[in-house]
Amino acid sequence: MSFKNIKKDFPILEQKVNGKNLVYLDSAATTQKPKEVINSLNNYYKETNSNIHRGVHTLSQKATEKYEKARVMIANFIDATSSKEIIFVRGATEAVNLVASSYVKPLLMENDEIIISQMEHHANIVPWQMVCEEKKAKLKIIPIDENGELIINKFNELINKKTKFISLNHVSNSLGTINPIKKIIHIAHQKNIKIMIDGAQAVQHLEISMKDIDADFYCFSGHKMYAPTGIGILYGKKELLEQMPPYQGGGDMIKSVTFEKTTYNDIPNRFEAGTPNISGAIALGKAIEYINKIGISNINKHEEDLLNYATSKLKKINKVKIIGEAKEKAAVISFIIEGIHPHDIGTIMDSHGIAIRAGHHCTQPIMDFYNVPATARASFAIYNTKEDVDELVKAIEKCIKVFA
Repeated sequence: MSFKNIKKDFPILEQKVNGKNLVYLDSAATTQKPKEVINSLNNYYKETNSNIHRGVHTLSQKATEKYEKARVMIANFIDATSSKEIIFVRGATEAVNLVASSYVKPLLMENDEIIISQMEHHANIVPWQMVCEEKKAKLKIIPIDENGELIINKFNELINKKTKFISLNHVSNSLGTINPIKKIIHIAHQKNIKIMIDGAQAVQHLEISMKDIDADFYCFSGHKMYAPTGIGILYGKKELLEQMPPYQGGGDMIKSVTFEKTTYNDIPNRFEAGTPNISGAIALGKAIEYINKIGISNINKHEEDLLNYATSKLKKINKVKIIGEAKEKAAVISFIIEGIHPHDIGTIMDSHGIAIRAGHHCTQPIMDFYNVPATARASFAIYNTKEDVDELVKAIEKCIKVFA
């Protein structure tokens, strides 16, 4: 499949930045949105705007139908058993907090343990720290090696009778490492331990099947996969969701309310208190339609080609060091340039119309492991080309000359 014309589907990429054609290489932070998704938002508010589930009038019925259709599309996209296993949330961060609060917290006793890894995003660290502090439990960390890969033998050693839950990312946002989650989930289940996977950096790059990997919980954010901000998904196995208390109270998560007693609604409504991000959910469905139209296997191949091309180019530049060289990687390259702070790299890139990320990428423990204050990160998506990589390489070489 040719990806040459895909950039035309994204109106924002037509603009110039600092007099240069925009080269957007920050998709791990957020992806740009295709016309279909933008039009979906516009059309919802022009033609369908109404609250869902509560109204018998035509607009409410139409909004509800589109909202629930999106839920079914998402269930099919990740190969879930039922659309009832799909909970709309604001993003992966809220999903982790929901599971921490409603599922894990009631399980924990003093000195129990939760396992995460050294490469987690802060959103998959802080909620577990908070739960552990409250319940006087302990957080155990799977270490990584110099390539940015999990040390699986150490993971096996961490599991014991006190281990009550495991939460890991599928793909590292700062290193690009693709973790062997199917193997890890199997190990956890052999020990009768439930596990959550943060898929925020995975679903836009890889074909994912809940039936295949057998995760107990899986989450992701819409804005990382060409949908709007403020919408995301928590997948949970039906039998687990049904035993969990609500995360928030309010409208639509109840069957009946009196001052004496409230009866909670069935899943998924039990976890969707209040008026949800209806337009965002519908637009997420449109983003999935767009991904399906191109084909996730085609996307994966295109991004893998870009990653390999960019990696080979950057390795030829003196003073550039790539941080994280796992054998299995998504389309993310973190790098440092000898003698130049990543923030300065980012500033010079921007002057050339190139958008990259510079900082710790909400993964400060990784920066500590590599003993760097920050990295520069280029992350690729379906709208990127080898010409974009060439522009990145030129800008890096100019950056080195400026600071030489």
